[in-house]
Amino acid sequence: MIDKLTENYRDIIVQLGENPDREGLLDTPQRAAKAMAFLTEGYNQSLEEIVNGAIFESEMDEMVVVEGIEFYSLCEHHLLPFIGTASIAYIPDGKVLGLSKFARIVDMFARRLQIQENLTRQIAHAISDITQCKGVGVVLEAKHMCMMMRGVQKQNSVMSTSMMLGSFRKSQATRSEFLTLIGQRKP
Repeated sequence: MIDKLTENYRDIIVQLGENPDREGLLDTPQRAAKAMAFLTEGYNQSLEEIVNGAIFESEMDEMVVVEGIEFYSLCEHHLLPFIGTASIAYIPDGKVLGLSKFARIVDMFARRLQIQENLTRQIAHAISDITQCKGVGVVLEAKHMCMMMRGVQKQNSVMSTSMMLGSFRKSQATRSEFLTLIGQRKP
C-alpha cells in the first residue's frame, strides 16, 4: 500500500507543477504516504481488538464521564483535518470499560475519512454495544480546517455534535446532568 500511495503522491506533486526531484521534495511522496497510512489506520482496527477484553464487572450504576479526549480526523469531503475533543458519559449496567479504551475507541473511528456527525454516532454506538450500558452520551467539539483554510476562511468557528442513546435520550434529567458536568469545566 505504501508504495502505491508514494507513487500517487509523486503524481500529485507533478500535477501541482512542482519538481518531485528537487531536494526539499525528494522524500515527500513517501513521507506523505506513511502519514496518510497512519492517519487512516482506523480502517485496520476493530472494536474488539481495541477493547481487548477490558470490560470489568462493577456495581457502579451512576454516570461515568470522561472528557477532554483529544482527537483529529480527516474530513471526507476535502481530506483536510478537523481537530477537537470528545466528552463521553455512560451509565454502566454491571460492567465498566477500562478508562484508556474510551480514547482508543475515539481514535479508531477518528482515523478514518469522516464527517463529525458520523464520528459522534459511531463512538456512541460502539460504547453502547461493547458495554451493554443503560445509556451513552457523546459530545464532540471540533475546528475544521476545510472551513478555516479554504472556503469561508472562518478561524474561530467550532462545530459541536451530540449523540444520546438509552437513558440519555429518554431522560431529560440524565441528559442535563451530563451536559452540565461537561459545561462546568469550560473556561
